[in-house]
Amino acid sequence: MARTSCKLLLLLLPIIPAGCAELQNGLMTDDLLRSMQQAPTKAKPDEQTVAAGLKEALRVGAERTVAATSKTDGFLTNQLIHIALPDQFNQMARTLRKVGLGNQVDALETGMNHAAERAAGEAKTVFWDAITQMTLVDAYNILNGGESAATGYFRAHTAERLRSRFHPIVAAKMQEVGLYQLSNQAINSYNALPFVTKPAVDLESYVTEKALDGLFKTLAQEEKRIRQDPAARSTELLRRVFGK
Repeated sequence: MARTSCKLLLLLLPIIPAGCAELQNGLMTDDLLRSMQQAPTKAKPDEQTVAAGLKEALRVGAERTVAATSKTDGFLTNQLIHIALPDQFNQMARTLRKVGLGNQVDALETGMNHAAERAAGEAKTVFWDAITQMTLVDAYNILNGGESAATGYFRAHTAERLRSRFHPIVAAKMQEVGLYQLSNQAINSYNALPFVTKPAVDLESYVTEKALDGLFKTLAQEEKRIRQDPAARSTELLRRVFGK
């Protein structure tokens, strides 16, 4: 390092009639060498750090997502993920409201959202199991991808497994909140009217898909926050990987 620095100084400062040894002992050379040694470097995170940072981002995002969606009215009052009645129920809902049975329609829609909220609380371990399978290549693709690249990867690679594990949870929670009874009550009231056609829909599958959609939409929001808002990077690892 010293010889190279001397040669550089001799090239840049030809008017100084001094030898390399004299320059090394001089104040100017000492200052220059010291500044070169102390110059800050901005090393990029290594591969393991990037992978860990992406997994940390998904873990933090998943925890926040589950907390937001599994709380009381987490789905019901959030217009982004609120679960409306299936399209097949629209005619039934309009008819029941016209004959003064709108309360049955409202109860059915509320029950669907509460079922999704109950199920969302069980999703954390499902999310985390999938996160741990991420590879180094996946991590770099996500890091350099769009603002919801991690969520997109997560959904594309785990949707089927999540669905198969989530469906029975939704079914159990629907039973707990009495959704089947509410649905049957509304349908029976509707069938009692003349000239109507009974709506056919698998409520378990419908609520399952809407619950998963809501989780992923919320997760995408959390990922966007981590990428764009330094205040959302709640750990040192997140700050190191996503900081600019």
